Amino acid sequence: MPADQSVIRITKFTIKIGSEYPDKSPEVLCATTNSGRTRFNPNIYSSGRVCLSILGTWRGNNNEQWSPAQGLESLLLSIQSLLSSNPYENEPGFENTSSESDKRAQKQYTQKIRHETLRVTVIQRLEDYLLLKPNGTKKPVVPEYPDPADAAEAVPPFEPFKDLCKRRFLWYYESYLAATREGQSETKDGEAFVTMPFESTGQNSMDGKFNYGQLENRLQNIKKALDEETASWADEGVQSARNETTVSVNLRHQYEQVVAHMHKSKLAHHINLEGGNPFVWFITYFGPAFTNFDGGLLRIRLNLSPRFPTEQPRVKCETKLFHHLIAPDGTVCYTPNSDRLEDVRSHIDAIFSVFEGGEPIYDPRKFVNPEAVQLYWEGGEAGKKMYNRRLRRTVQQSMEDFPE
Repeated sequence: MPADQSVIRITKFTIKIGSEYPDKSPEVLCATTNSGRTRFNPNIYSSGRVCLSILGTWRGNNNEQWSPAQGLESLLLSIQSLLSSNPYENEPGFENTSSESDKRAQKQYTQKIRHETLRVTVIQRLEDYLLLKPNGTKKPVVPEYPDPADAAEAVPPFEPFKDLCKRRFLWYYESYLAATREGQSETKDGEAFVTMPFESTGQNSMDGKFNYGQLENRLQNIKKALDEETASWADEGVQSARNETTVSVNLRHQYEQVVAHMHKSKLAHHINLEGGNPFVWFITYFGPAFTNFDGGLLRIRLNLSPRFPTEQPRVKCETKLFHHLIAPDGTVCYTPNSDRLEDVRSHIDAIFSVFEGGEPIYDPRKFVNPEAVQLYWEGGEAGKKMYNRRLRRTVQQSMEDFPE
């Protein structure tokens, strides 16, 4: 989300469904607590306890209690409702505060929640995935199993969201940076968090100090490491192609199928591989007539991992384009068919829909270009007109800038 509303966090919850479900609600524990030191919400303790009437962990009205008619969707929506832009109001007795001191406390609470959301749920998680230290240097890789035989038999850790978190970081990178810069304008590095009236020692507190300057540097280091990782896929892909691995053979076959489909469908777009590498696809996209992309000539790069589809493609529009679904660095925000994630054509179809979707749809999950979002959804009619002018200008420029 835009920095002035919230920071999209990457928070993990464990949900245990007992044998009495659905007569009895599941048990829910927040697993993202900074080792029991960080409380992200009045209703989500640093111990991991989630206080909700629907879970029976908080008293409430009868219509708020769990019933067999409810399910996981109701539960997840209830948890999502807690993660609002003003969590201060979630504390009972503080819902309708309006005095100046209360407004100041709300801002102070939101500030430290935002700081810790960035530091713990985003930055620390990505640094762990990328083996990065806070200063940006790589952590030494220490084998968990000194004996190669033990390592070969070891079961890899269950990390279903690792690739998703990396791709979402690339989506929201500019919003994260905007949040750190707004934080730096409102706080001083080294300034201590303010204790709220409803906080106490133990599981109900969250102490710490602001250091948005360091957070900004760490975000930039993560972005650099992810870009380097993406680039390394191409080199790995060359070796995989030489060894004729299953993935490389499959991707080459898919490439031939996609080219044949586009030729049969008489689509003007063109696809080719970089140096014959099946792990790097280039798309030349011709903008449809009578749309904002009329006359445009866009160059889109798909980097595919040697571990595809476990690791999903990373897609960049190399043509500079001002668009609400294109991040400032060119990262394309698209959603492929979840039932066909192993099909590259499904990804290409979803990428094309980014440019052929008509008027933008309000969806905070896809706010990847803060400036475009601000113009279109916060600038009124004048902002929408400016957004469309800037989009058309970059589309027109694409013809002149397209590489030979």
